[in-house]
Amino acid sequence: MSLGMAIWIITFVMCGAFMWISLKFKGQAELSFSNYAIGGKSFPMYLILFTQFATIMGVGNFVGHAGNGYSVGLSWMAFILGEQGSKIIFALFIAGFAGKFTYNTFPELLDDLITKDKTTRALAGVLASSIMIAWVGGQGKALGSIFSVITGVDPLPIILLFSTVFIIYTTLGGIYSVVWTDLLQGVLVLIFGTIFYIYAFKEVNFSVAEIGIRLEALGKAEMWQFGISDPMRIINMVVTGTIGILVAQIYWQRCFSANNPKTAKNGLLYSGIIAILAVMLTAFVGMIIYTINQDLAPGDAMAWFMMNRIPVVIAGMIFALVLAAGMSSADSNLNSASILITNDLIKPFKPDATDAQLVKYAKWLTVVIGVFAALGAIYASSILDLFSKAYSMAGAGLVPLLTIGLLWKESPEAHEAGKRNSKVTPWGARVSIVAGAVLSQINALGANKVLIALAVASILLVVVSLATKRNSEEAV
Repeated sequence: MSLGMAIWIITFVMCGAFMWISLKFKGQAELSFSNYAIGGKSFPMYLILFTQFATIMGVGNFVGHAGNGYSVGLSWMAFILGEQGSKIIFALFIAGFAGKFTYNTFPELLDDLITKDKTTRALAGVLASSIMIAWVGGQGKALGSIFSVITGVDPLPIILLFSTVFIIYTTLGGIYSVVWTDLLQGVLVLIFGTIFYIYAFKEVNFSVAEIGIRLEALGKAEMWQFGISDPMRIINMVVTGTIGILVAQIYWQRCFSANNPKTAKNGLLYSGIIAILAVMLTAFVGMIIYTINQDLAPGDAMAWFMMNRIPVVIAGMIFALVLAAGMSSADSNLNSASILITNDLIKPFKPDATDAQLVKYAKWLTVVIGVFAALGAIYASSILDLFSKAYSMAGAGLVPLLTIGLLWKESPEAHEAGKRNSKVTPWGARVSIVAGAVLSQINALGANKVLIALAVASILLVVVSLATKRNSEEAV
């Protein structure tokens, strides 16, 4: 059997399994909007662990990071440490706190604990959803690209096929579809990922040092340098990765859906540790591929390796790994995006909406966002281009509000749901969000534009909050 035929069979079998799972949990998800969004805060440790791990290990982590390892080299580890390491920071310092609450979204937490302002909540919802939407498109593009290279099929219909499948099963079962399909996908990723790394590192005799030796022999010794000669570049890469994760709804949503704070913290911590190791190994694999073939487009490196250096059976398993990773990340981000818009752009302005209506809105938005993301996947120039701007824009706009808003408290007591606990005012939050998001995209600010945006947004948050304190108190 050829690799192309094996991949078609694997694709249909796995997609069928995902559809069956979504139909099984459809009724449970539709019982209430809370069920559809966070599973009624009922998920145990094993579901939180595997849904988080499977979501993290999207196609970008097997194709995008391998491609950057292939083209950039060791210095790409800085971005990985920021992007993936921030998940461990999130688990250690935020997950347990978030797990105490039953909010549906991260902007709802900001609204209830900090600002008490639906305009701020809507702005936060728009920015937070931009990361999720970009990630959905990234998964479709990556799956289409790798499928096309291996089978020779035009990537356009493949992107549409994969998008259609995860849109349908995510729409039907909401977060229940996501976590239960993620359980299957996470197990596949763990097993097949281990096999994949064994075959990849066999090329260099299981020696990381051998990669550096071979790169130097090719006249590419700079690819084996971490890049400390340009410390600001490293700092910017780490900050960009970190701030995007801190405001990503998928991580907050897992905490809100966990059955207790300990489950939230441990589930995210263990999955984060496994993920950072796996993603770093993937970047090393990109470098290994470069030592074998220097004439590839970075985005095609992983597909070429599967076709030319791995037995058909193992390559089929690895494609199953990539498919599972892509579907998992896509469904999680798609669900999070639809919940964000329903919960933070519709619900505050339609307070009389019933649970049934909110579930209906979320389902329709799942379809609309999925289609929009699929179109983005078709026209985006690269996988990581789809979310790099979203990361910096949402992070620079929302991280100052999150950190300062939670720390700059009205009183030393613990944060209490239903009460405005912060000295941040609505106008302070609004100005800070807009300034941070806009400044992070102004190229004239140079390579440090994200750091500048964070600093300015933080200053404006405090200054405007102090200037509007009396008006805010009168409004309350």
